[in-house]
Amino acid sequence: MKRSLRAASGVLLAFAASLSLPAWANPHETTLPNGLKLIVKEDRRAPSVVHMVWYRVGSMDEFDGTSGVAHVLEHMMFRGTKKVGPGEFNKIVAAAGGRDNAFTSLDYTAYFQQVPKQALGQMMRLEADRMGNLDIRDDLFAKELEVVKEERRLRTDDKPRGMVVEQLMATAFQAHPYRRPIIGWMSDLDHMTAQDARDWYKRWYAPNNATVVVVGDVDYKQVFAEAAKTYGAVKPHALPARKPLVEPPQNGIRRSVVKAPAELPYLAMAWRAPVLRDPRKDDEVYALSVLAGVLGGYDGARLKARLVRELQVAQELDVSYDDTNRGEALFAIDGTPAPGKSMADLEAAIRSELQRLKAEGVSEDELRRVKVQIVAAQVYKRDSLMGQAMELGMDDNVGLSWKDDDYMLERLRQVTPAQVQAVAAKFLQDDSLSVVQLDPQPLDPKAQARPAQPHRH
Repeated sequence: MKRSLRAASGVLLAFAASLSLPAWANPHETTLPNGLKLIVKEDRRAPSVVHMVWYRVGSMDEFDGTSGVAHVLEHMMFRGTKKVGPGEFNKIVAAAGGRDNAFTSLDYTAYFQQVPKQALGQMMRLEADRMGNLDIRDDLFAKELEVVKEERRLRTDDKPRGMVVEQLMATAFQAHPYRRPIIGWMSDLDHMTAQDARDWYKRWYAPNNATVVVVGDVDYKQVFAEAAKTYGAVKPHALPARKPLVEPPQNGIRRSVVKAPAELPYLAMAWRAPVLRDPRKDDEVYALSVLAGVLGGYDGARLKARLVRELQVAQELDVSYDDTNRGEALFAIDGTPAPGKSMADLEAAIRSELQRLKAEGVSEDELRRVKVQIVAAQVYKRDSLMGQAMELGMDDNVGLSWKDDDYMLERLRQVTPAQVQAVAAKFLQDDSLSVVQLDPQPLDPKAQARPAQPHRH
């Protein structure tokens, strides 16, 4: 589950272990006649509001040859409509005392503003305007495309680990569209046109393919009324049919090597794993989420304690499992060998620890610590307007609902040691494993690092 399992202090652990997690304070949900869904969560602790627009379309919906168009269109959404000129959107938000940005994922694209509560109506008018009236000019597109290319160079081409992650997805998925990078292949970006972006916008950007999430110091009835006046005026249109996208069975381990200038080697291992579709039936997903926490979810987790501190075969290790996707899921372990240790040493050590877990299982104490992390993460998230809005939007866009959040958390609490041991034995097998290694090449002493730039429109 996309829930952080970060370490916490001993005081927090003791406190969170006894917590009864507060229920959602009654989010309110409606759907406008044009198909736009609206979810409003009242939280009056500060005179602020988060306003998000989620479109149920991401890079997984692209066609071969147009990879990256979802992300490029996200950039173009800030380049003007007939009413709002290029770059004016950000200026208007800033003048209202707020901040804004956007992001594109494999599964969805989202735009957000956090503003004083009196500016919410203005934000809704701005977003409704570009939902139906985006003006994609050839000259502005050409300039923005170069910005995206530079972003790709900065975040992937010049980042060895970024290249490994990209290769891992292309290795683990051969038919599923998750094999394509969100930023796009450079060759596709080189040949992309403004018409590609216009076609994408016309195909997917419609009120009946969007969810608006509002969290903050608001009255939900007033938000519903304002949404009807702003978003309600945008006309819907028929959406393309979405066919099932399923990766064929994998019948053996897959390996790839990435050669790139780097100081340290790097190993990434990923197993195919189930994704959450039905919160009340998909028991194995909950056990896999807890397994990820047992292996790497806090400072004292198994892999970190054993391989980093005790055996000193790894310099760093991380474990991840994102089970709330529109597409498929991977259970991944990645890390860097310790000085004097090889990639083979690190992979062998990881395999040994996994085999030990499969054979011996896990203790109730290990599970207790992981479950405390999950509860603590939820408490922290619900203390943030943005965290609440993100969870509401992500759940909705992958086919889940905020109504199931407390139920899913309780199911995580109920996971047993036997269930964790069983999913480790079932899913962490070579037949579904993909491995990518970074083979460090000599660094160019004359090369200058590109300055880091925030993802800002």
